[in-house]
Amino acid sequence: MITGGASGIGFEVARRFLSEGARVVIGDYNADAGAASLDRLAAEGFAGRVEFVRTDVSREEDVEALMARAVAVFGGLDIAFNNAGIAGAVGPIVETNVEHWDATFAVMTRGVFLGVKHAARIMIQRGGGSIINTASIAALSSGVVPTAYSASKAAVVSFTRNAATELAEHRIRVNAVCPGIIFTPLMHNGREELAEAVVREIQPWPDRGEPHHVASAVLYLAGDESAFVTGEAHAVDGGYLANGLLRVHPLPGAKKKPDYAGITYGMTGQPRDIRRLG
Repeated sequence: MITGGASGIGFEVARRFLSEGARVVIGDYNADAGAASLDRLAAEGFAGRVEFVRTDVSREEDVEALMARAVAVFGGLDIAFNNAGIAGAVGPIVETNVEHWDATFAVMTRGVFLGVKHAARIMIQRGGGSIINTASIAALSSGVVPTAYSASKAAVVSFTRNAATELAEHRIRVNAVCPGIIFTPLMHNGREELAEAVVREIQPWPDRGEPHHVASAVLYLAGDESAFVTGEAHAVDGGYLANGLLRVHPLPGAKKKPDYAGITYGMTGQPRDIRRLG
């Protein structure tokens, strides 16, 4: 089960799992992107082994239905990748709309909680499983991206560690991946050249981060090779954290003191709500 699986990192993880022989249920808010992802995967020979369910991860009934679909169609659930995300609330703290703050946490943090909750219920009955949550290097340091995003991802890391402790007795492992600058439409927002310039300045590794780099980490955390790994936040960042984060702000076109505030909903298909300040 993969949330946010219709594009970007989630789609690449779905493709990778399918190539390894898994059967996959994709959940995503964007129904058009979900249909397109099924067409792409069918064209690559994966028809019959992948399903799509339109899912709002902030709604418990949607997440529960997504898990139930995996059980109904494929007979069970062994791996859950809670990956759905949005860019979220942006702008200075004093200008942040509380509804935008809550919407950010509803997707990024509540969505992960609900994914773990309902996946674990199934996995306990099956005798174990692996749950991977998408956090971010923004969870591990400050001054990287907007405050709401960073705080919600830090909550994911903390929740992952606590869930790993609680669920270990059931042989359910819970880990997080913390991507750095990964080139997806959500990340570069159509400004790839600017984003690459930022990468060259701050990231030690010379190649840019791609979704398949994260997919490899998720595959490792999902499989038997990581059987003794749980409660970890696994950075996939080309050495970005090791090099220090405050020399350059990593968001393409962003400012350390932004003159705007609002919210962006990433690849959900919802229009962003941004206003200029001053």
